[in-house]
Amino acid sequence: METNPNLPVLPGDVIAGKYKIERVLGSGGFGVVMAASHVVLGDRVALKFLLPHALDKPEIVGRFIREAQSTVRIKSEHVGRVSDVGQLPSGVPYIVMEYLVGSDLAQVLHRKGALPVEDAVDYVLQACEAIAEAHGLGIVHRDLKPSNLFLTRRVDGSPLVKVLDFGIAKASPGEGIHGDVSLTGTQAVIGSPLYMSPEQLRSAKRVDGRADVWSLGVILFELLTGASPFPAESLSAVIAKIIADPPDRLRAMRPDVSQALERTVMRCLEKDLARRWPSVGALAAALAPAAPARSHTSLERIAAISARATETPLSVPSDVLAAARDDRPGAMTATEWSGASVVVPSRRWRVAVAGIGLVVVSVAATALLLRPGREPPPAVSGSTVAAPPPPAASAPPSASAASAEPPAVTPVAIVEPSAAAS
Repeated sequence: METNPNLPVLPGDVIAGKYKIERVLGSGGFGVVMAASHVVLGDRVALKFLLPHALDKPEIVGRFIREAQSTVRIKSEHVGRVSDVGQLPSGVPYIVMEYLVGSDLAQVLHRKGALPVEDAVDYVLQACEAIAEAHGLGIVHRDLKPSNLFLTRRVDGSPLVKVLDFGIAKASPGEGIHGDVSLTGTQAVIGSPLYMSPEQLRSAKRVDGRADVWSLGVILFELLTGASPFPAESLSAVIAKIIADPPDRLRAMRPDVSQALERTVMRCLEKDLARRWPSVGALAAALAPAAPARSHTSLERIAAISARATETPLSVPSDVLAAARDDRPGAMTATEWSGASVVVPSRRWRVAVAGIGLVVVSVAATALLLRPGREPPPAVSGSTVAAPPPPAASAPPSASAASAEPPAVTPVAIVEPSAAAS
């Protein structure tokens, strides 16, 4: 059997005394993935190695380690599991990963072309579930593309999408990932340009979760049409179109797609960050009408993940949300769900306003009861309080008595504090 002499290990080698190498699954410029089996358990795994020539590139080694650190923190079933890391005696690091059977979505597109609408939406929503959890942990993937979305099957045969390759993920400082969390110069172009947002093309370091929203929009466009929204003959032309030109219209290539779904995809591809979907949760909510029944679990999980990340319930009516827990001063802003924010006055404000209202009503009632000439209330049977004697008819009210009359009470409008005032 012919082997590659540049490989860090060869078929038949046993790694760490327990993983027997079987064959090469795939390789790239700096790494190779090989199938292996546990010598005791018999369980099949995939081992990802850096190629030896990458060891003298600290940024590549850093990204490799960060991939394992990022991936292991995300517990979603839609992320390929990492079970171990290690280092060969030669110094080459490796990651032990879940062995997957199936094809990535780039291969699916190559074989089948454009997918049915329900399948395309379902696959993207499954990816959204993983990315929503990553964003909640402060991790931005930055390299979402069809070849990094792997389509496999659950035990019951239902489709299962796994998000792969967090190697160039950007993690927020303090998120538990050691070392230089960016490893990217401000001007570096990191990722796959066909799926990169305009801001990522300008600076891979200065991006947030909306860069992943853009990539998901490009992927969904491609799954629905079999083509890129920014077609061009060269890489430089693609980059120029992404930065300056509008995307092709989805329905021009796929007329059976609804206008609502087209608008959802087009909003992913807004160059103005303020006009793009602000989060994966908002994108998922917009995709819900086009999703098949099997996607409802993903939609519910995305809503729950987004709610936990923001400490605000999502997709809940504002009157129910107003009664939810909130003992902080000021107003609480509900996380955007389908693009609209709800501002709810906090409980302290509501209690304070109610108290002021009770005081004003009490003052007004007392003043009305004490005004001269008003019939006193009748004595209540069994009460020890007797009605006061009526004033003498011939005795006009004195000046001092007139001056003692309480002033008329003007009704006071109680205005709920605005969000700005809060």
